[in-house]
Amino acid sequence: MQSSEETTTTTAADPGAYPAPAATADAAPAHDERAPAEAEAKAKRTLSVSDAAVQAIRAQLAKRGTPEGAIRVGIRGGGCSGFSYVIEFDDKPPRSGDLVLEFAEPGKATVRVLCDKKSIIYLGGSVLDWEKTLMYQGFKFKNPQEATRCGCGHSFTVA
Repeated sequence: MQSSEETTTTTAADPGAYPAPAATADAAPAHDERAPAEAEAKAKRTLSVSDAAVQAIRAQLAKRGTPEGAIRVGIRGGGCSGFSYVIEFDDKPPRSGDLVLEFAEPGKATVRVLCDKKSIIYLGGSVLDWEKTLMYQGFKFKNPQEATRCGCGHSFTVA
């Protein structure tokens, strides 16, 4: 029995039999075995920010009166599980080695999210999201490297 990966490779190699799978801008040819590993390595060196989080950051910076400022995300040792997430305002220029993410929309202030190079080791592949429920309102990390999280949700351990 063939695995689904082998089936996908077979259908992509024989374009007359089945329609080719939809390609993305970052997609690589099926025969390039390095591309998935490179894409995975790149994803581990960056983080994503949801649209809801970008809007929340823009609102917080405007409320603070520093729309040209930034939000710095990272981790610190401590908390009940080993590491704690850190989210703070940063009005200074990015540091050397910082990951700088910019989100621009026409007619609105550009949102910048900064992360230091040590924190990205533990936050790589994560998504910073904004969550609003009856019990909680705030930023939340969806971190694939997180092995366990404490009950308060502010500290974690990595796998």
